[in-house]
Amino acid sequence: MPPRPPHRVAAAALPLLLLLFCFFAILSPRPASAEPDADKAALLAFLAGVGRHGGAARLRVNWPTTHLACSSPTAPGWTGVTCSADATRIVALHLPGLGLSGAVPPGTLARLDALQLLSLRSNNLSGPFPSDILALPSLTGLHLQHNAFSGDLPDAGLENLRSLQVLDLSYNHFDGVLPAALSNLTALVALNLSNNSLAGRVPDLGLPALQYLNLSNNRLDGPIPASLLRFTDAAFAGNNLTRLTPAPLSPPPPASLTPPSTSTTTRNRRRRLSEAAILAIAVGGCVLVFAVAAVSLIALCNRDGGDEAGSGTASGGKGGDKSPESKAVIGKAGDGNRIVFFEGPSLAFDLEDLLRASAEVLGKGAFGTAYRAVLEDATTVVVKRLKEVNAGRRDFEQQMELVGRIRHDNVVELRAYYYSKDEKLLVYDYYSRGSVSNMLHGKRGEDRIPLDWETRLKIALGAARGIAHIHTENNGKFVHGNIKASNVFVNKHEYGCISDLGLALLMNPITTRSRSLGYCAPEVTDTRKASQSSDVYSFGVFILELLTGKSPVQITSGGNDVVHLVRWVQSVVREEWTAEVFDSELLRYPNIEEEMVEMLQIAMACVSRSPERRPKMADVVRTIEEVRRGDTGTRPSTEASTPAVEAPQSRAESSSAAQ
Repeated sequence: MPPRPPHRVAAAALPLLLLLFCFFAILSPRPASAEPDADKAALLAFLAGVGRHGGAARLRVNWPTTHLACSSPTAPGWTGVTCSADATRIVALHLPGLGLSGAVPPGTLARLDALQLLSLRSNNLSGPFPSDILALPSLTGLHLQHNAFSGDLPDAGLENLRSLQVLDLSYNHFDGVLPAALSNLTALVALNLSNNSLAGRVPDLGLPALQYLNLSNNRLDGPIPASLLRFTDAAFAGNNLTRLTPAPLSPPPPASLTPPSTSTTTRNRRRRLSEAAILAIAVGGCVLVFAVAAVSLIALCNRDGGDEAGSGTASGGKGGDKSPESKAVIGKAGDGNRIVFFEGPSLAFDLEDLLRASAEVLGKGAFGTAYRAVLEDATTVVVKRLKEVNAGRRDFEQQMELVGRIRHDNVVELRAYYYSKDEKLLVYDYYSRGSVSNMLHGKRGEDRIPLDWETRLKIALGAARGIAHIHTENNGKFVHGNIKASNVFVNKHEYGCISDLGLALLMNPITTRSRSLGYCAPEVTDTRKASQSSDVYSFGVFILELLTGKSPVQITSGGNDVVHLVRWVQSVVREEWTAEVFDSELLRYPNIEEEMVEMLQIAMACVSRSPERRPKMADVVRTIEEVRRGDTGTRPSTEASTPAVEAPQSRAESSSAAQ
């Protein structure tokens, strides 16, 4: 038999060779992960300049003694350093309160051209604004507050920071004028230049994305420019600025979640803390506990071969069979005073960020005070500090677990909660347009942009869908208990979205009822117990509010007379003066009278004095959907939002609607 050709022998042996290659590749040691050597050299040069006089900094910054800058499952990495996913660049640097001092050495931070977040707050850094920072094109967050920087703010070079979203230079010694080049930072969400010595006029910045502004306690003068008039007086306090138009309706002035220094704390220990300070202390405690729990959780996942710690979620779990409604535990119910997060979009902040965030009081409601917190990465959340909670830990946690599982486009999700003996906190997403109450009743005047009929109809339909879904939870027994315009927001699709669900059962019923005057069903006054039927009544009042533009309770005649919206509407309809009911702002829109009357009939059915005669929320949803189908089918969509007479020119939406 003739021998096989050599190429056939090689072909037959190829699978065996590939198998051996894979085997030895698996057994051979893998090369160490890449390290950002150039970035490490820049950081060491930076530390040599600002850490040589600070003993605390040398003790707490482990850079000179730790080989790997990027953290791994077996090593923590450098203090305050966050690397990219492939560990080739440094993308974030957090060094708050480490005793760094002196001027930032030139030619150091500028070499970190992949840096996205820089936080050097609460140190003793001095000198002019570091020019190196102007060479960081990817920077989104810059936090230099509570230092000793001085001199003019840069004008040239600011255009390089077009990605910057948060700029906080408060509590320094900057002087000179506000540079007009700030208007180049078009992505800016939060700007805090308070407590410096800045002087002169405020330029017309025209920053379209700006949600938070604080220029207080400087030496600024002259008129407030038109682009900043949407912010409240608190943003300009402590200056000699003048407002040419009335200030928008505003909550109390901005607060700081930053805790006082040790000496200040000692000096003021006997003073009563403000609500913002109490929130800061409480949230600080939550953050510390959360940090410990998060580190433990990451270590456990790494030890068990779980997902990478930087995945952004804590869904983990063996078998991968967790339902979308299950809880991502950063702390768990009943396990000490820990903050508990629910699954959903990852909240990209640590608790230190929350403690130091710029906080602003949004308002006070029946259940407590709500704060807007802008974090270092520009994430904005709402933290609600509850008061007068009657429930114990077990009942509170069970109710929050039930609420946290609810997922619906028209229900504001509970993102996290915290329970301790002294503090109960809830965390929600932030809705920039504010509540429907503010949209309806805030700043009524000649330059107001009114809510058109299509918007009001979508708000009512969305809120109805949300409440109907809530009523299906807990085997069809769930009750909201506090439906009102200040608890309805507008989602990204322009539909109403209901908030604050599940809290009524946990609170003092007398307080809840007194803060919800005009919305409470008659039987709640007697029984002190909310029901799904009483939710329907409250929703009916809300529809009347949308139709009339009037508050549920109005005080007239110098405070001597109280007019309830439901009774007033009933009396007007009884006298067949139905046209007198509707908001004058709606009368400018054509061809909507029939739909408004249909919505009025729905509202009147909902506010029936007899609970048995009120419709179910599912039926209310179907009826409103029929009204809206008739709406879109009988007139052009443009007419839904275009007044019959000329309206004031539309303005860009801003977060001031929530203030």
